[in-house]
Amino acid sequence: MCFQHDLHCSVFGSGCLYEYDEKHPIGSGIGFKEEEVPNFQGSFYVKTRVLLEPLALQFPNLLYLRVRFPISDDMNARSVLSKLIGYEKVVNVPNSFTVLDDLLPLVPKMADMGLTGLLNLTNPGVISHNELLQYYKDYIDPEFTWKNFTVEEQAKVLKAGRSNNELDCGKLLGYFPDVPEIHKSMDALFGRMKAAGIKPRPKTTA
Repeated sequence: MCFQHDLHCSVFGSGCLYEYDEKHPIGSGIGFKEEEVPNFQGSFYVKTRVLLEPLALQFPNLLYLRVRFPISDDMNARSVLSKLIGYEKVVNVPNSFTVLDDLLPLVPKMADMGLTGLLNLTNPGVISHNELLQYYKDYIDPEFTWKNFTVEEQAKVLKAGRSNNELDCGKLLGYFPDVPEIHKSMDALFGRMKAAGIKPRPKTTA
């Protein structure tokens, strides 16, 4: 409908289309660029996203934004932080994250600029789940504890596979060079949470 009426359209998609490999090893700082072919299809959800991207991008008025692990400072139930603190065990793998406070305000600007095509919408750099939970412990809940398990152990209790990757942010930074690196962003995010008086959340087994 937007195409028929010559309107810009922004679509929020997923960046969970890749997993670390020989060309993009963990800790290398080499992220997956927008034009690289997805190499992960460990769940039905991801398979649908792999099929959707090339179809959606047939429309010249469309901007497709890849989001990974969206996180906010309001402890929304859908925020990755809210989910992680409720788990008994987590994997300790570095990943790209989308800090909503940093990146959502840029989306209307992208529309005004007429940007189209595929764009990785994540903060530069990667952060592990352990690092993220340590921020939560340091800023919000000094009594918080967690346990780790391996990706292989995680796979035994999940119904579908989970992607772990780093997305390249070069294209995004070409338009918006001031997007903060993920650790700098986490310092600011948890600082806001502490200033707002966010209370520890009870731990669940979900």
